[in-house]
Amino acid sequence: MAEHTRVLADWLEARLDAMVELTAELVRLESPTLDPATQGPVFERIASRLEAIGYRVRRLAGRTSGGQLLAAPRDRVRGRPLQLVIGHVDTVWPVGTLEQMPVLEREGRLYGPGVFDMKGGIVQALFALEAIHAHGFEPEVTPVFFLNSDEETGSDDSKGRVRALARAVERSLVLEPGLGPEGRLKTSRRGGGHFEIRVIGRSAHTGLAPGEGASAIHELSHLVPELYGLSDLERGITVNVGEIRGGTRPNMVAAEASAVVDVRVRTLADGRQVEAAIHALEERARVTPGTRVEVRGGVDRPPMEPTPRNRALWEAAREVADSFGLELDEGMSGGGSDGNTTSLFTATLDGLGAVGDGAHALHEHLEIERMPERAALLAGLLLLPSIEEPG
Repeated sequence: MAEHTRVLADWLEARLDAMVELTAELVRLESPTLDPATQGPVFERIASRLEAIGYRVRRLAGRTSGGQLLAAPRDRVRGRPLQLVIGHVDTVWPVGTLEQMPVLEREGRLYGPGVFDMKGGIVQALFALEAIHAHGFEPEVTPVFFLNSDEETGSDDSKGRVRALARAVERSLVLEPGLGPEGRLKTSRRGGGHFEIRVIGRSAHTGLAPGEGASAIHELSHLVPELYGLSDLERGITVNVGEIRGGTRPNMVAAEASAVVDVRVRTLADGRQVEAAIHALEERARVTPGTRVEVRGGVDRPPMEPTPRNRALWEAAREVADSFGLELDEGMSGGGSDGNTTSLFTATLDGLGAVGDGAHALHEHLEIERMPERAALLAGLLLLPSIEEPG
């Protein structure tokens, strides 16, 4: 396998210009999550590359999104184990962003909306598969390629298919960008969710009948410290009240107030504990008589934990990197991805995409010279045999 990876790395290095060209082409096909019609041209361009190397490509319709793409080798051997290569074509950038963020190459970097998150990573994966095909190598674990178009808003439309695929494969390789300037792989991710805390009180005029009211704002002001008290930085639990609304006029007792709360956790157990504590606010004794509390939401994105099978896949990635002289490191990401979902069911390694910076920012870019080595790393992982899970 080590010899194969070195050969593939050399082949990919010679095709760097073609990788940049295809990446720029995909970036110019603007594909914001909230505009499903824009996803088609990106999917079509990717499908044409996959079909050229013998993949059967299916477009899967979405209900609220631009759908998904699912591809597998036409001549795959039935009964062989499967591995999932997963990513997304949607970006956070609206159509027209190219006017202020044009695709340009400068000082070894490629700039543009979605170039880092994650069209560059998709291109690296396509070239990894093309390299394997060009050399006639046959992966013992058959690659299945899946792209959705709603990841940036939580994959609500595609999550069912992500879960079904994760249950059917031995491992999942996620094309999200690498972490930091070193391009560290993401071996754990925090999970989390959002809650809305709504307090219902009773309105009254503060001058005419001040004692008849029940202030929702007063009650909410006592709930906020309780929410912050659920944070535990040592355990990686953060609870943040990011938005508060309430009341109508200064001379009226507030009949309603609400808070939007963001929660981040490192473990599923912590997520369930915090979720239960927040919902328990509905039943706790009221500081302000005459008010009641409603809680909506939950921890709906589980964390990607460093499970034994995830650690085994990480160690395998280090061996692949060593085989062609690539230094590789790992880290934890505070955000979530579809890797959080696949990790519930199968060995998962995230951050295999581009190296760069500026996801969701005006300076979004990738480091051009790093593209071949990242593609080679993914190709080497795709050629690995089944990895025995720790007992």
